[in-house]
Amino acid sequence: MAKLKVGILGATGMVGQRFISLLENHPWFEVVTVAASPRSAGKTYAEAVGDRWKMTTPMPEGVKNLTVLNVNEVEKVAATVDFVFSAVDMTKDEIRAIEDAYAKAECPVVSNNSAHRWTPDVPMVVPELNPEHYEVIKYQKERLGTKRGFVAVKPNCSIQSYTPMLHALREFEPTVVVATTYQAISGAGKTFKDWPEMIDNVIPYIGGEEEKSEQEPLRIWGHIENGRIVKAQTPVITTQCIRVPVSDGHTAAVFVNFKKKPTKEQILEAWRNFRGLPQELELPSAPKQFITYFEEENRPQANLDRDTENGMGVCAGRLREDSVYDWKFVGLSHNTKRGAAGGAILSAELLVAQKYI
Repeated sequence: MAKLKVGILGATGMVGQRFISLLENHPWFEVVTVAASPRSAGKTYAEAVGDRWKMTTPMPEGVKNLTVLNVNEVEKVAATVDFVFSAVDMTKDEIRAIEDAYAKAECPVVSNNSAHRWTPDVPMVVPELNPEHYEVIKYQKERLGTKRGFVAVKPNCSIQSYTPMLHALREFEPTVVVATTYQAISGAGKTFKDWPEMIDNVIPYIGGEEEKSEQEPLRIWGHIENGRIVKAQTPVITTQCIRVPVSDGHTAAVFVNFKKKPTKEQILEAWRNFRGLPQELELPSAPKQFITYFEEENRPQANLDRDTENGMGVCAGRLREDSVYDWKFVGLSHNTKRGAAGGAILSAELLVAQKYI
């Protein structure tokens, strides 16, 4: 098939850059349009980014000379593409408004932003976990009055380090989850060069993150009712979110109680065998093995394991019985690949495979 033409909104920021680096040589998608704030508009992409390229791989040649468009000129940008990825850096109200404007211009939006995660008819999907939530798109289109245009979002990067493991164990009915996430600085769009106070330091607070970490898994486990997504009521989740001096990769320490306590063998088997729609459809960005379990006592480690399955797999380790809870384990996910741009690209692949785009 001919490649679909893709635009990136907020292309000059860190997540925008990750989109561009991950989409280089993508078999289905070609980046033809980059859009950013008015101050970047009119420059070439290379000029607009300047010395702020934060990826470890070089800027792809194909985008360097693209002229940056003004992200606010919705009709102009939408006319050039089949759909857009959104990574704009604005207030929540502004993000909701601009993503809706693109949708109303009949341009599907696959968003990395949090602004629409609780809009009742906007699906928030991890493709392996709740692809059936895309069925809510038809109700959203009725509200927006569109034929093609809609907004779909992916959840917070930190929940990917523990939610997939819990999802694979749902038959045992988790009742209480305690999770502490140790989050990389790239989650704040930073590198050590521009955040020197993170070196040799731990900051025990990330604004808004704990609420997201406790509530978003419940939305993923929710169901569609009367054209809206109704969140699940269980398990009860409590979290702490801590910023640590790691470049990429969010780690989670998780404690969990079950209604039907599984054996260690049952848990490991559930993780090993867990597959979702992306694996069945063999989507280009889908990891072959979604959950990888490490037997070594000192794994998974961000430095060694975040790029498992090209950064699209999630890792688990240190599964053991606990004196207070039933089980405890450690999780790890790559926060800007699986957790951000890569997760959105996989979502777009699934939306294409299911004929939404």
